[in-house]
Amino acid sequence: MKKSFSVGIDIGTYQVKVVVTETVEDAEGRIMPKIIGTGFSESRGLRHGYILNQNDTVNSIKIAIAQAEKAAETKIRRAYISIGGIGLSGVTAHSQTIISRADNEITELDVKKALETCQNTISQTLTNRRIVHNFPIAYKVDGQLVLGKVVGMRGMKLEARVLFITCIEHHISEIVEAVAETGIDVIDVVAAPYAASFVNLSKTQKMAGSLLANIGSETVSIIVFENGNPISLEVFPIGSNDITNDIALVLKIPLEEAEGIKRGTVMGANIQKKKLDEIIQARLSDIFELIEAHLVKINKSGLLPAGIIITGGGSSIETIGELAKNTLRLPSKIASLTVNEKNKNTIKDASWSVAYGLCVYELTRNDDEIITSRTGGIFKAIMNWAKSISP
Repeated sequence: MKKSFSVGIDIGTYQVKVVVTETVEDAEGRIMPKIIGTGFSESRGLRHGYILNQNDTVNSIKIAIAQAEKAAETKIRRAYISIGGIGLSGVTAHSQTIISRADNEITELDVKKALETCQNTISQTLTNRRIVHNFPIAYKVDGQLVLGKVVGMRGMKLEARVLFITCIEHHISEIVEAVAETGIDVIDVVAAPYAASFVNLSKTQKMAGSLLANIGSETVSIIVFENGNPISLEVFPIGSNDITNDIALVLKIPLEEAEGIKRGTVMGANIQKKKLDEIIQARLSDIFELIEAHLVKINKSGLLPAGIIITGGGSSIETIGELAKNTLRLPSKIASLTVNEKNKNTIKDASWSVAYGLCVYELTRNDDEIITSRTGGIFKAIMNWAKSISP
């Protein structure tokens, strides 16, 4: 059996998480990931997903990496990293091109031209931004929707609709530089919501239509799937820390106590449950109203059969699932993630979804079923730049 290793580093605003997996190809050719090490540390030097203090961020990454290396009993040299925060966003573009061949057969060159034309239509919106992924959502040949591959079909005109996931260029560069300063080579940068989808959503949910919402400490990120493809991504500058702040302000208590009450680890003797629920639900309502407004914008309000799947640290709030169902008029489910249940490196917390998802991404990135574009030469240029300024 052939073994290889994969490492995912999730640099969040609340915590840095590192997962190391050992992949084994069995006799039947199935790839089996096994977690052999994890590490985490408190994030320092970050705000809403972008770096404020480079040294603090580098030190946080080093602590998490050291823990993971000790648990895995191996040196981490290369890793996939996530990019998130308010600098991340999705934009959809549409294009149409004339088939180039005289016999009207569609070639890979025609598809490439259609994708490039899509990118050109949004070029004015890409100032200070980089494309992290592109996902073809749909193709039409002579006005007719095509299910599956278009190469080999015949027609006069090819239309394409593509989702581009972009991020502020400076944010990507700083994250890559911070990881490079720890001595680790970055293989690729992956949008955090997309990475989480590999372990939180099934193929059936992606085909039917679903929304994955990651309730982080300072942001809420959502990614919408339909027919197996991502069709929209958005990040909102609101998170579970806002709930903590609300509890602290209304009840006039320290932030540490408010956080414990929110998570259910601290019981306030003089706090009425009804009052606490009102505080929490008011802020959660704000979050789900933002999500509903986005679904209305993309014409998917109430139209995702697989519903909303909630992950991230904020998913542990007791009433969140019911409130999501009522506000969005969709089925609601709290994501669960249990890996290596009988192993010392067990993961039982959905907040590890991004880090573990990065490892799964490594296994599936060459799968024909995964429709994604690697950052290729653009990303290589970022890495070369980061290495040139690292000590």
